[in-house]
Amino acid sequence: MNYLEKFKDIKTFIFDVDGVLTNSEIIVLESGKLLRKMSIRDGYAIKHALKSGYQVVIITGGKSEGVVTRLNNLGVKDVYSGVSDKMEVYEELIDIYGLHPIHILYMGDDFPDIQVMQKVGIAACPKDAAHEVIEIADYISPIEGGKGCARDVIEKVMRLHGKWMPED
Repeated sequence: MNYLEKFKDIKTFIFDVDGVLTNSEIIVLESGKLLRKMSIRDGYAIKHALKSGYQVVIITGGKSEGVVTRLNNLGVKDVYSGVSDKMEVYEELIDIYGLHPIHILYMGDDFPDIQVMQKVGIAACPKDAAHEVIEIADYISPIEGGKGCARDVIEKVMRLHGKWMPED
């Protein structure tokens, strides 16, 4: 089965933040505050997916109030930040929402994502993910983290379901 066939089963998107929704770089201000850059296109796709009935969940080890606020403003209700064990949160989500792994696409970029990636219907990553993540990914986006890779997977799924844009 190729990944496009598997994309048809997706109902839930789970994303990491740093390296997926951001470019895996931080700017450290003299005050010690950390700044991240996120793609407007990823934001649009997340918002559009939510409005179209898809579930979007964020699981990140990072602790950024700004990132949480941005995601909440897009409509994402399930934002788990400061997570040390992503598998524990994933299993909790499965129980809370009665999710079936085959309906989940998880996009991660580094070691903390691997365990969850091995449990979902589609394990995806940006093209600049860690080598070990690329090796296990079902789908490698041609786009780097923070530059639209989340939109890439959302758009693919929604196009297969005929939900991307009315102009299609």
